[in-house]
Amino acid sequence: MADVEKVAKIFACSQSTVLAKSIADSYGIPLGKVNTMHFSDGEFQPSFEESVRGSRVFIIGSTFPSSDNLMEMLLMLDAAKRSSARHITAVLPYFGWARQDRKDKPRVPIAAKMVAKMLETAGATRIITMDLHADQIQGFFEKPVDHLFASTVFLPYLKNLNLDDLTIASPDMGGSKRAYAYSKFLESDVVICYKQRAKANKISHMELIGDVTGKNVVLADDMVDTAGTLTHAANLMMERGAKSVRAICSHPVLSGGAYEKLEDSKLEELIVTDSIPLKKDSPKIKVLSCADLFADVMKAVHYNKSISGKFLM
Repeated sequence: MADVEKVAKIFACSQSTVLAKSIADSYGIPLGKVNTMHFSDGEFQPSFEESVRGSRVFIIGSTFPSSDNLMEMLLMLDAAKRSSARHITAVLPYFGWARQDRKDKPRVPIAAKMVAKMLETAGATRIITMDLHADQIQGFFEKPVDHLFASTVFLPYLKNLNLDDLTIASPDMGGSKRAYAYSKFLESDVVICYKQRAKANKISHMELIGDVTGKNVVLADDMVDTAGTLTHAANLMMERGAKSVRAICSHPVLSGGAYEKLEDSKLEELIVTDSIPLKKDSPKIKVLSCADLFADVMKAVHYNKSISGKFLM
């Protein structure tokens, strides 16, 4: 039987079960059965409860901290390899440790490169991920990488808002390319925030490059962690005369006091995907599912079809 004629199998890491179920439903096949045995010391062992021999296997799991989430993905990849799966695709809606993509000071690791090598060594023959913190992380892999963009999910939502005087903003200089891409598609203006940090997750100063007076502003970023930058930028823009400020962020890490900062800020709405499950609900957070995007790309990969039509920008 030709490989593409065989039914693909989709399995979920425990932290991404809800998203994986949605992806499997959109794909049109049931989610595969996995059993995870836990030991009293915190060690765990996942096992596939069905044969994967000769199959194309998709293992879905975001690798946000704690490191157990990454470890679970590695163990499942190894289990699939040792069970004679023919193709093993690691589907990482959120690729954790991606902010450590270079040496920004002496004697520090490049964790993103290390994680890439670990995934390949464990057994991944292909990677599917979305909105990497830095595009060049794709080059850390020797295996094929399908790097998807959440713009496919966000742009239809933004267009349906029908905001007049729309301006796209980047919360920092590093996100300016993303902001310009959105602005080109939406035919809007662009403003950039320039920030200086006293240390990680701590902003010492922020300035605005551009005019937001009378504008409906949408901040575009790949992730929101402590929400310090995002809320600082939103408050600054409202002080400078913006009509409203929203934000689109692919990955809702939302650690520390992020939820409280969002509630206390002048940000009208934070629009995110379900790449990472929310720790709690918030009236200011709107979740858009990326399940259909991943399902369509996974199906195209299985049947060796082009995925270029999935890139809106």
